Amino acid sequence: MGRKGAPAATLVFCILGVFGGLAHVSAQLAMPDARQMSGIPRPVDDLPAGTVSVRLVRGDLSNNIVNHPVELHVGGNVNVVRTDEAGRAQFSGLPPGAALKAVAVVDGERLESQEFPAPAGGGVRMLLVATDKEKEARTAAAASAPATTGQVTIGGESRFVVEPDGEERVRVYYILDIVNTAQAPVNPSTPFTFDTPAAALGTTIMDGSSPQATANGTRVRVAGPFPPGSTLVQAAYALPVSGASVEISQAFPATLEHLAVVVKKVGEARLSSPQLARQQDMPANGELYIAATGTGAIPAGQPVVLRVTDLPHHSAVPRWIALSIAMGIVVAGAWAARRPDPDQRGGERKRLIARREKLFQDLIRLESDRRRGRGDQSRYAARREELVSALEHIYGALDSDDTPPQPAGGAGLAA
Repeated sequence: MGRKGAPAATLVFCILGVFGGLAHVSAQLAMPDARQMSGIPRPVDDLPAGTVSVRLVRGDLSNNIVNHPVELHVGGNVNVVRTDEAGRAQFSGLPPGAALKAVAVVDGERLESQEFPAPAGGGVRMLLVATDKEKEARTAAAASAPATTGQVTIGGESRFVVEPDGEERVRVYYILDIVNTAQAPVNPSTPFTFDTPAAALGTTIMDGSSPQATANGTRVRVAGPFPPGSTLVQAAYALPVSGASVEISQAFPATLEHLAVVVKKVGEARLSSPQLARQQDMPANGELYIAATGTGAIPAGQPVVLRVTDLPHHSAVPRWIALSIAMGIVVAGAWAARRPDPDQRGGERKRLIARREKLFQDLIRLESDRRRGRGDQSRYAARREELVSALEHIYGALDSDDTPPQPAGGAGLAA
């Protein structure tokens, strides 16, 4: 089984940031695992310039740690602020560009943020998440109990993420929070397996996923038993796009409690699905995303159907023209190779062949420049017509069995 790392930084911000901003759109949408966000600075524009706000929690976002000291290391200096009733410690008036790091020690556990520069404009928010040792002890005790037959669901923290990559394909990520609400491990009555779309390329399990998850071809399998609580599975694949739209249809072996979708908006891209109730465009980390939520739970076996339209794409016409010309050259060359080449015409044929190869390379270069937006696009049609016309004359001369040799001093075909 191949495993890959987490998506690019834009995707991480998409998952962790965009849905936080969408909370007012759907109260049912659960926040991501706080531990995944611990220590990561997040630039915001709702704080004064040069301000850093550090929120300190234990285990999850509902458990603020109040009146606890938080350090902010500013170069060689250390500022200390105690958290308020919301678990936040705020530091203001920081010199732009100074190296910063937030630190807190909770029950002997040292929590540190990434080092980051003080913002010149706007502020920075972050979480520091301490371990909930009592909860972990309860979870460990429950996980050691014998497994029983039971059901799991795909919980509210699950996400579909779609990223067009500008190369006539999209990358699709499933972040699945598989939930066992029982107090002991369970084995579902049917194996937890699903197949990504038949056209999917490189289906893989990303780092950070449960070791119970494997991928083989387009099939993803999560082996039981499932411990109490959440089992994280992150699957990814690439999907080819031949035009301006792509459709994703995916069924799962367990009920999906809430449908949540994030699409990186490239150009005029649009998202549609009969299973989506609401959506909006939202900025995150300098990019624009479509964030959407569903109409309700989706039963096991019922496909989630998403359609992304108006994607930027290159016309396939130049490619087919180039392929057609290449095929014509191969066929003509194979036929011409079987014909006798009289000595008196040998020199002329060599010159024509050399000229043909140069014209063909010029045509390929012209088509490539057009696809990449290079060169003078206003002269494309006229230049292409010149090249194709010259190639037709050369093929006519090469393929004619009864073409007489050029008289000495004749004009011939202009080079």
